[in-house]
Amino acid sequence: MDSAELDFSRVSVIVKTLRNYERITAQILKETFPDVKVLAGPLNFSGLVLVWSNMPSEELAKEIKVKVPEAERALPVRFYAPAEIEPIVDAARRVADDLREAKSFAVNTVRRGSHGFTSIDVNVKVGAILKDLSGCPVNLDFPDKVVFVEILGPHAYIGVVDGREFQKKMTPRKFQVREYFKKVSLVQMPYLGGLDVSREMGIRIGREAQTFEVGELIIAPVGIVRADELNAFLKGVFDGVESRYQVQLKTYAHKPHKTEVFVQNLYELVRERSDEPIIVFEPEGEPISSISLDLAEIVLKNSRANFLVGSREGIPHGIFRFAKLVIDLCPGVTIATDLAAASALTALAFALHQKLSIIAEEDRGEVG
Repeated sequence: MDSAELDFSRVSVIVKTLRNYERITAQILKETFPDVKVLAGPLNFSGLVLVWSNMPSEELAKEIKVKVPEAERALPVRFYAPAEIEPIVDAARRVADDLREAKSFAVNTVRRGSHGFTSIDVNVKVGAILKDLSGCPVNLDFPDKVVFVEILGPHAYIGVVDGREFQKKMTPRKFQVREYFKKVSLVQMPYLGGLDVSREMGIRIGREAQTFEVGELIIAPVGIVRADELNAFLKGVFDGVESRYQVQLKTYAHKPHKTEVFVQNLYELVRERSDEPIIVFEPEGEPISSISLDLAEIVLKNSRANFLVGSREGIPHGIFRFAKLVIDLCPGVTIATDLAAASALTALAFALHQKLSIIAEEDRGEVG
């Protein structure tokens, strides 16, 4: 559709898509709703499709969400304004009545193009006027309603949606477990068997350890091993840790903890840490589902917990006698070496979240 033929002030719904998927989504929208007009990538902004229709915008947005999974988000437009602060604020005043029965609200502005103001400027001014007019409190974390302001070059679109439309990774019923992984000493028997294979396996295990930001990764051979294969494995481990750490530095809001790597004979480590909890992950153990809370309690109550993960031969059975727990992560399935550490740490994440949820419910008086 030629943008010159369309009235940008009469847009019904803004559809957000995966980047560079807007043309496919636009075609699907035309096939699904034959009476609508669509424009993919308006003003060369990718990941957007504008929709014009005679249907009420809320009804059309609801239909799009039900029928078109390619639409990441469908925002029903209530009002249009030129992309200037005062006209946007004036248009936003008209949604104040939608907030009078809401428990809380937030303003979410996405600005595309060059303007003499920022998205934060819009959030602050629109939020202030709506709070005064509606009496509804602002909640930037988990709002009941979200007033969206979508700015595309000279055009601005305003509407109100349920706060659940803007999902966040953390909610009041989720608990951060990342910090607890620093208590974990991940003890990994090395995978040795050819230089290329050993290095590749080391890369995978190093990335797993750094993904969870464990306190330390100890490579623990048993007896004599080939130096060249161990060297290749260790080089892979360091490469894996570093590659994942660089990704975390670029993407995390917090500064990630870089996992330290050590080498120690497995039997020597077990003797040295006999007064610390030792957790063995092997198929001979109890299923994780039956002892997950025990695992969480051990990690919560101790400054360090040692997670022993085998390789091709597995953890020697004599060490089982010194273990606080022996855990089977997936009864009936032998987990590959390059997945074992991640599986154990994922199981810990589940166990910790389950335990922290129970503690929170007890504190609120919901259990008992």
